[in-house]
Amino acid sequence: MRFGIGFDLHRLVEGRKLILCGVEIPFEKGLYGHSDGDVGLHALIDALLSAGGLPDIGTLFPDTDLKYKNISSTKMLEEVLEILKQKGFKPYQVDLILICEKPKISPYYEKIKKKLAELLKVEYSKIGIKAKTTEGLGWSGDTEVIACFALAVIIEKLHA
Repeated sequence: MRFGIGFDLHRLVEGRKLILCGVEIPFEKGLYGHSDGDVGLHALIDALLSAGGLPDIGTLFPDTDLKYKNISSTKMLEEVLEILKQKGFKPYQVDLILICEKPKISPYYEKIKKKLAELLKVEYSKIGIKAKTTEGLGWSGDTEVIACFALAVIIEKLHA
């Protein structure tokens, strides 16, 4: 087993859809970013890359490359999973903590877990999702950002 952690944070802005972990969440703002801004998948991608001993998301998908402009983060995740597969690894378990004041994330836990299980091809029970606020304090207290911490566990495919 190999473990990796990841983190991401994006501002909320008007005029964009809010996508978290590949799931569209109804909200009046979306996440700013070169891609779709999906902080959940970005943190997860970094955690997977870290576990695999690979470069970070910004190295693989630079925001200076127009081919990644507005790309779905699910596409980036699929590419990372293929890289891991070529190195002989596959995801085993993931755990994410989403941090924001608004919107409430808990009503979407099931949808997010199902989506991640589908994308990662892991059992639903091996997906952990939690949402936290900062009680109105700090960088997320103004409701203008969403952040995510992620832990990924990968295993060698021959042991799967």
